Amino acid sequence: MNEEILINFTPQETRVALVQHGEVQELLIERAQNRGILGNVYLGKVVRVLPGMQSAFVDIGLEKSAFIHVADIYNAADAPIEKLVFDGQTILVQVLKDPLGTKGARLTTHISIAGRNLVYLPLEEKNGQIGVSQRITDESARDHLKQRLGQILPEDLKGCLIVRTSAEEATDRDLEQDLNYLLLTWSTIHQHTLTKPTPSKIYEELNLIERVMRDIAEESTLAIRIDSAENCTKLQRFAATYMPKLVDKIQLYRGERPLFDLFDVENEINLALNRRVNLKSGGYLMIDQTESMTTIDVNTGSYIGAKTFVDTIYKTNLEAAKAIARQLRLRNLGGIIIVDFIDMSISEHQTAVLGELSKSLALDRMKTTVNQFSNLGLVEMTRKRTRESLAHQLCEPCPVCDGKGEVKTAQTICYEILREIVREHRQFNPKEFRIVASPDVIDLFLEEQSQYLAELGEFIGKPIRLRSEGGFAQEHYDIVLL
Repeated sequence: MNEEILINFTPQETRVALVQHGEVQELLIERAQNRGILGNVYLGKVVRVLPGMQSAFVDIGLEKSAFIHVADIYNAADAPIEKLVFDGQTILVQVLKDPLGTKGARLTTHISIAGRNLVYLPLEEKNGQIGVSQRITDESARDHLKQRLGQILPEDLKGCLIVRTSAEEATDRDLEQDLNYLLLTWSTIHQHTLTKPTPSKIYEELNLIERVMRDIAEESTLAIRIDSAENCTKLQRFAATYMPKLVDKIQLYRGERPLFDLFDVENEINLALNRRVNLKSGGYLMIDQTESMTTIDVNTGSYIGAKTFVDTIYKTNLEAAKAIARQLRLRNLGGIIIVDFIDMSISEHQTAVLGELSKSLALDRMKTTVNQFSNLGLVEMTRKRTRESLAHQLCEPCPVCDGKGEVKTAQTICYEILREIVREHRQFNPKEFRIVASPDVIDLFLEEQSQYLAELGEFIGKPIRLRSEGGFAQEHYDIVLL
């Protein structure tokens, strides 16, 4: 695959862009002040059991208590949560999902430690069992990997292992190195559980650059470019230990132009924060992200290239399917996603569009599920969410519109002010009213709304004066009683 990994490092922030065939497909950002905790292992304390929700809150030393469901508790079987944990209990947990919005972190007691080619599950009862990633579909390849790994496993191994897709290209030496790293890591974690206080962090997941090397970089990767000499050296040392075949691909970028500018990544970041995504054909997507779901609306726009309107719709939807898969990765959109493709009357067209969407989503590292077209012509899908979306990482709700995406018109504000003056007049008896508002609102009072303002002044028998305040947002105003 024609793939490059670009790493932009500053002391406060690390940014990674995955570029395939000249297009940015994925963006990963980690900030020093609020680094994610996904994958970290904690020695926590149960602070409250909720039998009605079959869940519990666990103090892991963060500002907000974390959350664990009975399904994520080891050896739960069919037992209710109140039979498994109790208030004040010390519990070893791993973060399954970062805190998202108002929700605390989600936890599990199914501890897993990921390496380059293997994942170790030290607490699983089936000692020595080997599982293989579902992405490896060839049965002979699966059996061969199990056989190779079985030859290097210690006879007294506790827990079980899962073989990752990258193991297909790994040598026996690679697998052995990975296994040794995982066993040493678990040994360290186990020792900390015996010596550290509760609550405390006893294992921290790798930083972003190291995770990219472990989870994304492959032998087929053309280059891994990084613009920090110090971190380039660290990354080469890390790769030499765990993935020596990738060492030569790590390159220090010394160009005069910033690395992300050279590959147009900065522009892609800005575009990924917009609601509208333009398609090459002239059509476009409108993407709206809410707390519970994301909606994507497909429009033909100015596209008139096909012979018939039916063909125009079909070709726009096909192009949109590819673009949607890319935008989900680029923006890291997860949870429930509703896609409103342009209505298609031909069932073969619907099948082809769904096929194109599924094919494009197959490149996504996150698990996705896609349903058929509903009776309303919508496609419902889900994408696994483990961290905040790009927009939630880089943006905050607008202080002017409070995240609504719209503000009241100047005319609406004028009428609100007029009603407010009537209310104030009935309660108080000032000598004068003074309206302090944005320039647009004041201009409207001086022009189109001047008659209504004059009539109100006569009605209440008080002078009403105006003052323009350039720092006021359109919805912001004050009525001063003098």
